[in-house]
Amino acid sequence: MQVSLNDRGALRAVTPTALSAYARALGWKEQGTYRKNSGVYVGDKLPQILVPHTQALGDYASAVLSLIETFSQISGQDVLTTYRTLITADRDTIRIRAAESDDGSLCLNEGVSLVSGGRDMVLAAACALRDARPVYNRANKDALELMESMRLGQTEQGSFVVTLLTPVISPPVQGLLEDSEDSGAPIARRMTRKLVEALKATRQAVDRLVVGNEEAFGRAARVNGVSANLCEALVQIVEPFPKLDVAISWARTRPVAMPKTVVRFEQSDAALLHEAARVFRDRAPKPDVCLHGFVHVLKRGNADADGMVKIHTKIDNQPKTISAVLEHADYERALKAHKGRAMVEMKGDLECVGQRWKLLNPRLQSVLRNDELELDTVAGEIQPDT
Repeated sequence: MQVSLNDRGALRAVTPTALSAYARALGWKEQGTYRKNSGVYVGDKLPQILVPHTQALGDYASAVLSLIETFSQISGQDVLTTYRTLITADRDTIRIRAAESDDGSLCLNEGVSLVSGGRDMVLAAACALRDARPVYNRANKDALELMESMRLGQTEQGSFVVTLLTPVISPPVQGLLEDSEDSGAPIARRMTRKLVEALKATRQAVDRLVVGNEEAFGRAARVNGVSANLCEALVQIVEPFPKLDVAISWARTRPVAMPKTVVRFEQSDAALLHEAARVFRDRAPKPDVCLHGFVHVLKRGNADADGMVKIHTKIDNQPKTISAVLEHADYERALKAHKGRAMVEMKGDLECVGQRWKLLNPRLQSVLRNDELELDTVAGEIQPDT
Protein backbone atom coordinates (compact mmCIF):
# COMPACT_ATOMS: atom_id res chain seq x y z
CA MET A 1 0.00 0.00 0.00
CA GLN A 2 1.42 3.36 -1.01
CA VAL A 3 1.02 6.09 1.60
CA SER A 4 1.92 9.75 1.20
CA LEU A 5 3.08 11.91 4.06
CA ASN A 6 2.77 15.61 3.29
CA ASP A 7 2.11 17.22 6.68
CA ARG A 8 5.17 19.35 7.35
CA GLY A 9 4.24 19.71 11.02
CA ALA A 10 4.12 15.93 11.37
CA LEU A 11 7.49 15.60 9.65
CA ARG A 12 9.06 18.18 11.95
CA ALA A 13 7.87 16.11 14.92
CA VAL A 14 10.58 13.56 14.06
CA THR A 15 13.69 14.55 16.03
CA PRO A 16 17.29 14.46 14.72
CA THR A 17 18.11 12.06 17.56
CA ALA A 18 15.44 9.65 16.32
CA LEU A 19 16.71 9.87 12.73
CA SER A 20 20.28 9.17 13.81
CA ALA A 21 19.27 6.24 16.03
CA TYR A 22 17.11 4.69 13.31
CA ALA A 23 19.87 5.05 10.71
CA ARG A 24 22.37 3.31 12.99
CA ALA A 25 19.88 0.52 13.66
CA LEU A 26 19.65 -0.14 9.88
CA GLY A 27 23.43 -0.32 9.50
CA TRP A 28 24.56 3.24 8.72
CA LYS A 29 27.46 4.90 10.54
CA GLU A 30 28.32 8.59 10.70
CA GLN A 31 31.47 9.30 8.70
CA GLY A 32 31.67 13.06 8.82
CA THR A 33 29.71 16.31 8.72
CA TYR A 34 28.14 18.34 5.94
CA ARG A 35 27.96 22.12 6.36
CA LYS A 36 28.11 21.73 10.15
CA ASN A 37 24.36 21.05 10.40
CA SER A 38 24.16 17.51 9.05
CA GLY A 39 25.99 14.22 9.40
CA VAL A 40 27.18 12.11 6.47
CA TYR A 41 26.15 8.47 7.02
CA VAL A 42 27.48 5.50 5.07
CA GLY A 43 26.93 1.76 5.30
CA ASP A 44 27.78 -1.50 3.55
CA LYS A 45 25.64 -1.73 0.40
CA LEU A 46 23.64 1.26 1.63
CA PRO A 47 23.26 4.63 -0.12
CA GLN A 48 25.00 7.61 1.43
CA ILE A 49 22.55 9.80 3.37
CA LEU A 50 22.59 13.15 5.16
CA VAL A 51 21.02 13.21 8.64
CA PRO A 52 20.23 16.68 10.07
CA HIS A 53 21.76 17.57 13.45
CA THR A 54 19.17 20.26 14.14
CA GLN A 55 15.53 21.04 13.42
CA ALA A 56 16.49 24.67 12.75
CA LEU A 57 17.18 23.89 9.08
CA GLY A 58 14.77 25.64 6.72
CA ASP A 59 14.24 22.45 4.71
CA TYR A 60 14.15 20.13 7.73
CA ALA A 61 10.75 18.64 6.85
CA SER A 62 11.90 17.88 3.32
CA ALA A 63 15.06 16.22 4.65
CA VAL A 64 12.99 14.07 7.01
CA LEU A 65 10.63 12.98 4.20
CA SER A 66 13.60 12.04 2.01
CA LEU A 67 15.08 9.94 4.83
CA ILE A 68 11.74 8.26 5.53
CA GLU A 69 11.49 7.23 1.87
CA THR A 70 15.05 5.84 1.95
CA PHE A 71 14.50 4.01 5.24
CA SER A 72 11.25 2.53 3.86
CA GLN A 73 13.02 1.16 0.76
CA ILE A 74 15.75 -0.45 2.87
CA SER A 75 13.40 -1.94 5.47
CA GLY A 76 10.62 -2.93 3.06
CA GLN A 77 7.99 -0.94 4.97
CA ASP A 78 5.55 1.70 3.77
CA VAL A 79 6.39 5.28 4.64
CA LEU A 80 3.63 5.64 7.23
CA THR A 81 4.91 2.62 9.20
CA THR A 82 8.43 4.02 9.04
CA TYR A 83 7.17 7.42 10.17
CA ARG A 84 5.40 5.89 13.18
CA THR A 85 8.58 4.03 14.10
CA LEU A 86 10.60 7.23 13.88
CA ILE A 87 8.13 9.16 16.06
CA THR A 88 8.81 6.66 18.85
CA ALA A 89 12.47 5.93 18.09
CA ASP A 90 13.72 8.23 20.87
CA ARG A 91 11.05 7.21 23.42
CA ASP A 92 10.20 4.05 25.29
CA THR A 93 6.76 2.90 24.12
CA ILE A 94 4.05 1.12 26.11
CA ARG A 95 1.30 -0.44 23.98
CA ILE A 96 -1.87 -1.76 25.63
CA ARG A 97 -3.54 -3.98 23.03
CA ALA A 98 -7.13 -4.63 23.99
CA ALA A 99 -9.08 -6.34 21.25
CA GLU A 100 -9.40 -7.11 17.60
CA SER A 101 -12.05 -5.16 15.70
CA ASP A 102 -12.90 -4.61 12.06
CA ASP A 103 -12.68 -0.84 12.24
CA GLY A 104 -10.29 -0.35 15.17
CA SER A 105 -13.05 1.08 17.36
CA LEU A 106 -14.04 0.26 20.92
CA CYS A 107 -16.90 0.97 23.33
CA LEU A 108 -16.35 4.45 24.76
CA ASN A 109 -16.40 3.37 28.42
CA GLU A 110 -13.92 0.58 27.71
CA GLY A 111 -11.64 3.02 25.89
CA VAL A 112 -11.74 5.40 28.85
CA SER A 113 -10.83 2.51 31.19
CA LEU A 114 -7.85 1.63 29.00
CA VAL A 115 -6.46 5.15 29.04
CA SER A 116 -7.17 5.72 32.73
CA GLY A 117 -5.82 2.31 33.74
CA GLY A 118 -2.74 2.76 31.56
CA ARG A 119 -2.01 6.10 33.22
CA ASP A 120 -2.40 4.59 36.71
CA MET A 121 -0.20 1.64 35.75
CA VAL A 122 2.64 3.93 34.69
CA LEU A 123 2.19 6.12 37.79
CA ALA A 124 2.44 3.05 40.05
CA ALA A 125 5.74 2.06 38.41
CA ALA A 126 7.05 5.62 38.72
CA CYS A 127 6.17 5.71 42.45
CA ALA A 128 7.96 2.39 43.00
CA LEU A 129 11.27 3.90 41.84
CA ARG A 130 11.69 5.74 45.15
CA ASP A 131 10.65 2.90 47.47
CA ALA A 132 8.59 -0.27 47.26
CA ARG A 133 5.31 -0.01 49.17
CA PRO A 134 2.14 -2.10 49.15
CA VAL A 135 0.06 1.07 48.68
CA TYR A 136 0.84 4.59 47.47
CA ASN A 137 -1.63 7.01 49.04
CA ARG A 138 -0.08 9.90 47.16
CA ALA A 139 2.43 10.14 44.34
CA ASN A 140 5.84 11.66 44.98
CA LYS A 141 7.05 14.77 43.18
CA ASP A 142 9.34 12.93 40.72
CA ALA A 143 6.53 10.58 39.68
CA LEU A 144 4.09 13.46 39.12
CA GLU A 145 6.63 15.38 37.04
CA LEU A 146 7.25 12.31 34.90
CA MET A 147 3.52 11.89 34.30
CA GLU A 148 3.31 15.48 33.07
CA SER A 149 5.82 14.53 30.33
CA MET A 150 4.12 11.31 29.20
CA ARG A 151 2.35 11.42 25.82
CA LEU A 152 -0.63 9.55 24.39
CA GLY A 153 0.20 8.19 20.95
CA GLN A 154 -1.99 7.18 18.03
CA THR A 155 -3.94 3.93 17.93
CA GLU A 156 -3.16 1.34 15.24
CA GLN A 157 -4.99 -0.32 12.35
CA GLY A 158 -6.87 -3.58 12.95
CA SER A 159 -6.96 -3.54 16.75
CA PHE A 160 -7.45 -1.06 19.54
CA VAL A 161 -4.08 -0.11 21.01
CA VAL A 162 -3.49 2.61 23.58
CA THR A 163 0.02 3.88 23.03
CA LEU A 164 1.84 5.64 25.86
CA LEU A 165 5.11 7.41 25.09
CA THR A 166 7.74 8.38 27.62
CA PRO A 167 9.65 11.66 27.38
CA VAL A 168 12.65 11.57 25.03
CA ILE A 169 15.27 9.05 26.20
CA SER A 170 18.69 10.62 25.78
CA PRO A 171 21.65 8.54 24.54
CA PRO A 172 24.20 7.45 27.18
CA VAL A 173 27.08 9.88 27.55
CA GLN A 174 29.79 7.28 28.10
CA GLY A 175 28.90 4.36 25.90
CA LEU A 176 26.24 1.69 25.95
CA LEU A 177 25.51 -0.01 29.27
CA GLU A 178 23.97 -3.12 27.72
CA ASP A 179 23.81 -5.63 30.56
CA SER A 180 23.75 -3.33 33.56
CA GLU A 181 20.79 -1.68 35.21
CA ASP A 182 22.01 1.60 33.69
CA SER A 183 21.60 3.44 36.99
CA GLY A 184 22.54 6.71 35.30
CA ALA A 185 19.63 6.48 32.86
CA PRO A 186 16.92 9.15 32.80
CA ILE A 187 13.97 8.63 35.12
CA ALA A 188 11.74 7.75 32.16
CA ARG A 189 13.96 4.76 31.26
CA ARG A 190 14.17 3.66 34.89
CA MET A 191 10.39 3.82 35.09
CA THR A 192 10.02 1.65 32.00
CA ARG A 193 12.41 -0.92 33.45
CA LYS A 194 10.47 -0.93 36.72
CA LEU A 195 7.19 -1.35 34.84
CA VAL A 196 8.54 -4.38 32.95
CA GLU A 197 9.81 -5.87 36.20
CA ALA A 198 6.51 -5.27 38.01
CA LEU A 199 4.34 -6.60 35.18
CA LYS A 200 6.36 -9.80 34.90
CA ALA A 201 6.27 -10.26 38.68
CA THR A 202 2.49 -9.68 38.72
CA ARG A 203 1.97 -12.25 35.95
CA GLN A 204 4.07 -14.79 37.89
CA ALA A 205 2.28 -14.00 41.15
CA VAL A 206 -1.13 -14.59 39.56
CA ASP A 207 0.05 -17.93 38.17
CA ARG A 208 1.46 -19.00 41.55
CA LEU A 209 -1.65 -17.86 43.41
CA VAL A 210 -3.77 -20.08 41.14
CA VAL A 211 -1.83 -23.16 42.29
CA GLY A 212 -2.10 -22.25 45.96
CA ASN A 213 0.98 -20.10 46.71
CA GLU A 214 -0.64 -17.53 49.00
CA GLU A 215 2.59 -15.59 49.55
CA ALA A 216 3.24 -14.96 45.85
CA PHE A 217 2.01 -11.36 45.85
CA GLY A 218 3.72 -10.53 49.14
CA ARG A 219 7.11 -11.47 47.74
CA ALA A 220 6.42 -9.61 44.48
CA ALA A 221 5.60 -6.47 46.46
CA ARG A 222 8.82 -6.60 48.49
CA VAL A 223 11.16 -7.43 45.61
CA ASN A 224 9.60 -6.10 42.41
CA GLY A 225 7.48 -3.09 43.35
CA VAL A 226 4.07 -4.71 42.81
CA SER A 227 1.46 -2.67 44.66
CA ALA A 228 -2.28 -2.30 45.21
CA ASN A 229 -2.14 0.66 42.82
CA LEU A 230 -0.63 -1.46 40.03
CA CYS A 231 -3.12 -4.31 40.59
CA GLU A 232 -6.06 -1.89 40.55
CA ALA A 233 -4.78 -0.28 37.34
CA LEU A 234 -4.52 -3.71 35.71
CA VAL A 235 -8.07 -4.57 36.79
CA GLN A 236 -9.28 -1.46 34.90
CA ILE A 237 -7.65 -2.52 31.66
CA VAL A 238 -8.03 -6.31 31.95
CA GLU A 239 -11.59 -6.79 33.25
CA PRO A 240 -13.55 -5.69 30.13
CA PHE A 241 -11.66 -7.94 27.67
CA PRO A 242 -11.12 -11.70 27.13
CA LYS A 243 -7.38 -11.05 26.98
CA LEU A 244 -5.07 -8.08 26.91
CA ASP A 245 -1.39 -7.57 26.07
CA VAL A 246 0.93 -4.94 27.51
CA ALA A 247 3.96 -4.55 25.23
CA ILE A 248 7.03 -2.43 25.99
CA SER A 249 9.61 -1.49 23.38
CA TRP A 250 12.77 0.48 23.99
CA ALA A 251 13.97 3.77 22.55
CA ARG A 252 16.58 3.20 19.86
CA THR A 253 18.54 6.13 21.27
CA ARG A 254 19.41 4.07 24.34
CA PRO A 255 19.36 0.40 23.31
CA VAL A 256 19.18 -2.36 25.88
CA ALA A 257 20.03 -6.05 25.71
CA MET A 258 16.48 -6.86 26.81
CA PRO A 259 14.19 -7.50 23.81
CA LYS A 260 10.69 -6.14 23.36
CA THR A 261 8.56 -7.37 26.27
CA VAL A 262 4.95 -8.55 26.02
CA VAL A 263 2.99 -9.51 29.16
CA ARG A 264 -0.47 -11.05 28.66
CA PHE A 265 -3.38 -10.96 31.09
CA GLU A 266 -6.79 -12.60 30.76
CA GLN A 267 -10.22 -11.57 31.97
CA SER A 268 -10.16 -14.31 34.62
CA ASP A 269 -7.08 -12.66 36.17
CA ALA A 270 -9.09 -9.57 37.14
CA ALA A 271 -10.69 -11.18 40.20
CA LEU A 272 -7.30 -12.32 41.54
CA LEU A 273 -5.77 -8.90 40.92
CA HIS A 274 -8.70 -7.24 42.68
CA GLU A 275 -8.27 -9.52 45.71
CA ALA A 276 -4.51 -8.91 45.80
CA ALA A 277 -5.14 -5.15 45.80
CA ARG A 278 -7.62 -5.51 48.66
CA VAL A 279 -5.14 -7.50 50.76
CA PHE A 280 -2.37 -4.98 50.02
CA ARG A 281 -4.61 -2.15 51.24
CA ASP A 282 -5.69 -4.07 54.33
CA ARG A 283 -2.07 -4.68 55.28
CA ALA A 284 -0.74 -1.29 54.29
CA PRO A 285 0.12 1.26 56.95
CA LYS A 286 -2.94 3.33 57.81
CA PRO A 287 -1.83 6.98 57.88
CA ASP A 288 -2.36 9.35 60.81
CA VAL A 289 -4.06 6.89 63.14
CA CYS A 290 -4.80 8.13 66.67
CA LEU A 291 -4.50 5.51 69.44
CA HIS A 292 -5.18 5.63 73.17
CA GLY A 293 -3.60 3.09 75.48
CA PHE A 294 -1.26 2.28 78.33
CA VAL A 295 2.50 1.85 78.08
CA HIS A 296 3.38 -1.78 78.75
CA VAL A 297 7.06 -2.23 77.77
CA LEU A 298 9.95 0.24 77.47
CA LYS A 299 13.41 -0.53 76.05
CA ARG A 300 16.40 1.57 74.97
CA GLY A 301 20.16 1.26 74.84
CA ASN A 302 21.16 4.35 76.83
CA ALA A 303 19.56 7.36 78.46
CA ASP A 304 20.17 9.65 75.47
CA ALA A 305 18.90 7.30 72.76
CA ASP A 306 15.53 6.77 71.16
CA GLY A 307 13.59 3.94 72.72
CA MET A 308 11.05 1.25 71.88
CA VAL A 309 7.73 1.10 73.68
CA LYS A 310 4.75 -1.22 73.52
CA ILE A 311 1.25 0.11 74.01
CA HIS A 312 -1.84 -1.86 75.02
CA THR A 313 -4.79 -0.53 73.00
CA LYS A 314 -7.73 -1.64 70.86
CA ILE A 315 -8.04 -1.80 67.07
CA ASP A 316 -11.46 -2.48 65.60
CA ASN A 317 -12.59 -3.15 69.16
CA GLN A 318 -10.04 -5.95 69.51
CA PRO A 319 -7.17 -5.86 72.08
CA LYS A 320 -3.78 -5.34 70.44
CA THR A 321 -0.22 -4.57 71.45
CA ILE A 322 1.45 -1.91 69.31
CA SER A 323 5.21 -1.29 69.22
CA ALA A 324 6.73 2.07 68.38
CA VAL A 325 10.19 3.65 68.43
CA LEU A 326 9.98 7.07 70.09
CA GLU A 327 12.39 9.94 69.96
CA HIS A 328 14.21 10.75 73.19
CA ALA A 329 11.78 13.43 74.44
CA ASP A 330 8.67 11.36 73.70
CA TYR A 331 10.26 8.29 75.27
CA GLU A 332 10.84 10.24 78.50
CA ARG A 333 7.17 11.26 78.55
CA ALA A 334 6.11 7.66 77.91
CA LEU A 335 8.32 6.52 80.79
CA LYS A 336 6.61 8.97 83.16
CA ALA A 337 3.19 7.86 81.91
CA HIS A 338 4.09 4.24 82.60
CA LYS A 339 5.23 5.06 86.13
CA GLY A 340 2.04 7.03 86.76
CA ARG A 341 -0.21 4.44 85.12
CA ALA A 342 -1.52 7.19 82.86
CA MET A 343 -3.04 6.74 79.44
CA VAL A 344 -1.17 8.14 76.41
CA GLU A 345 -2.46 9.44 73.11
CA MET A 346 -0.24 8.60 70.13
CA LYS A 347 -0.44 9.28 66.41
CA GLY A 348 1.36 7.65 63.51
CA ASP A 349 1.04 5.28 60.57
CA LEU A 350 -0.33 1.93 61.71
CA GLU A 351 1.19 -1.14 60.05
CA CYS A 352 0.49 -4.86 60.46
CA VAL A 353 3.24 -7.33 59.49
CA GLY A 354 2.02 -10.87 60.07
CA GLN A 355 0.55 -10.78 63.58
CA ARG A 356 2.68 -7.84 64.74
CA TRP A 357 1.48 -4.26 64.82
CA LYS A 358 3.76 -1.23 64.55
CA LEU A 359 3.22 2.51 64.70
CA LEU A 360 5.50 4.16 62.14
CA ASN A 361 6.51 7.82 62.45
CA PRO A 362 5.01 7.85 65.97
CA ARG A 363 4.29 11.05 67.92
CA LEU A 364 3.24 11.06 71.54
CA GLN A 365 0.49 13.65 71.47
CA SER A 366 -0.38 13.80 75.15
CA VAL A 367 -0.40 12.03 78.51
CA LEU A 368 -3.89 11.95 79.99
CA ARG A 369 -4.38 12.16 83.72
CA ASN A 370 -6.90 9.78 85.22
CA ASP A 371 -9.26 12.64 86.06
CA GLU A 372 -9.23 13.71 82.37
CA LEU A 373 -10.55 10.38 81.12
CA GLU A 374 -14.22 9.96 80.45
CA LEU A 375 -15.75 6.73 81.69
CA ASP A 376 -16.60 5.46 78.22
CA THR A 377 -13.03 6.14 77.03
CA VAL A 378 -11.52 4.15 79.90
CA ALA A 379 -13.94 1.32 79.30
CA GLY A 380 -12.97 1.17 75.63
CA GLU A 381 -9.23 0.79 76.25
CA ILE A 382 -7.01 -1.92 77.66
CA GLN A 383 -6.18 -1.37 81.30
CA PRO A 384 -2.54 -1.59 82.50
CA ASP A 385 -1.26 -4.81 84.03
CA THR A 386 -1.58 -5.12 87.79
